[in-house]
Amino acid sequence: MNGNSLRAAAVLCALVLPSAARAQVERLAGRLDANTRSAVTAIVDSVRGAGVPTNPLVNKALEGASKGADGARIVSAVRALAGDLARARAALGRAATEPELVAGAAAIRAGAAPAFLERLRGDDPRSSLVVPLAVMADLVSSGVPADTAAQSVLALVQAGKREADLVAFRQSVERDIALGAPAGGAAAALVATPATASVPGEPPSPPRPRKP
Repeated sequence: MNGNSLRAAAVLCALVLPSAARAQVERLAGRLDANTRSAVTAIVDSVRGAGVPTNPLVNKALEGASKGADGARIVSAVRALAGDLARARAALGRAATEPELVAGAAAIRAGAAPAFLERLRGDDPRSSLVVPLAVMADLVSSGVPADTAAQSVLALVQAGKREADLVAFRQSVERDIALGAPAGGAAAALVATPATASVPGEPPSPPRPRKP
């Protein structure tokens, strides 16, 4: 890239970033009181340059407003999400997409250790991790202990399971729990017989080639 191109890119960034920031502030206007809006904007501004997506933070604030939460609770929720997104960014790397970071933050909030996110990225660096991370969080919400949920998802990803397989696995765990099986035991039992995690009517996924 020559000097002219670099200057043009810098000018574009200077124009786009303030415009995006203004749009976010405008979304908060009229929905939050002045003090809450100021606190939320400060959090958003503090993480903007760290590679943390800011739209989820604004959405979290607006969600709180829609539910009638008071200002202190809204600010606390936004601050907590900012921390989870930052931890997800550190674990998943600078190339992680916004949906991956949002899913990663949800997994961390559900009890996943950042090391779990790092392992997922290391085992499957080219694929989207949105579904594996979402399945982990969903399993925890169904009552599966966080460690068991993380280990189960990691085992399936390492076995080369596809996104549809992971969704089918979650559905199978939820079905077994509804039938009375212990949550952790249901997940562990299905991982021990991975063919049951395949999409009904389709053959089990072939193992994904392992990295050397």
